[in-house]
Amino acid sequence: MIKVAIIGSGNIGTDLMIKVIRTAKHLQMGVMVGIDPASDGLARAARMGYATTPEGVDGLIAHPDFADIGIIFDATSAKAHRHNAAALERYGKRLIDLTPAAIGPYVIPAVNFDDHLEAPNVNMVTCGGQATIPIVAAISRVVPVAYAEIVASIASRSAGPGTRANIDEFTESTSAAIEQVGGARRGKAIIVLNPAEPPLIMRDTVYALVTAPDPATHEQINASVQKMVDDVAAYVPGYRLKQQVQISEIPSDQPVHTLTTRHPTHQISVFLEVEGAAHYLPAYAGNLDIMTSAALRMAEGIATTAKGTAR
Repeated sequence: MIKVAIIGSGNIGTDLMIKVIRTAKHLQMGVMVGIDPASDGLARAARMGYATTPEGVDGLIAHPDFADIGIIFDATSAKAHRHNAAALERYGKRLIDLTPAAIGPYVIPAVNFDDHLEAPNVNMVTCGGQATIPIVAAISRVVPVAYAEIVASIASRSAGPGTRANIDEFTESTSAAIEQVGGARRGKAIIVLNPAEPPLIMRDTVYALVTAPDPATHEQINASVQKMVDDVAAYVPGYRLKQQVQISEIPSDQPVHTLTTRHPTHQISVFLEVEGAAHYLPAYAGNLDIMTSAALRMAEGIATTAKGTAR
């Protein structure tokens, strides 16, 4: 078992802690780190008998259990992660970044899980990225994607201070990862905070412009998308298609030249829903659940690689 620390005692960090305690096979909860002594995450960790510190990354480094920590999750903010990563760099710890700071390589477990298991700092992109980039990658495996646009709609109540403070970083990191990991020539990301009551489950839409000349290609795209949905659902059980993949011919008078210099023939539309596991957060907060589930999946891979066991 590899001991882990979690920096950030808010919603994401606390949900991740519960997942580590309840579901991890190769990880052991070590230290919960926060900056608010009154936070629920620190209180819960203490009640369950785990070490805590309210003094941030400096408190973690000074903690007597720090030497035993092998993996550190950062569930704070992009700005805070840059500070935390710099403070931890000389200690040789493995970092899994759940913020949009993007210091390390982007990781989407269903797409490039094996590529960065040795990286000192990996970035889990964003909730929208974790939900939609696998679909872009699935399409890219069949035909080149000239342009991909994703829209992530999340319940306003599931967007905490960290999410709201990182909207710019969200769009920038997700757009870059759509291209770098998803394989699109050009990518765009949009996030919508939906204030509806009762809160709605996370919904995601993927639009891709491709050249798909025949029905056989359409069948291959459908099969690739369905396989990818199954791969993601293996570690995010609430991840699913809302309806069948739509592949429609682009009308000759549609001005897609503003989006791509190529001449795609078809638009692919994929509609997704992400329901949370409700370990700590409500089921509608699938945006947070997919982040913690993806981070846990990556940490398990790092742990098994470090031990030389089969994944």
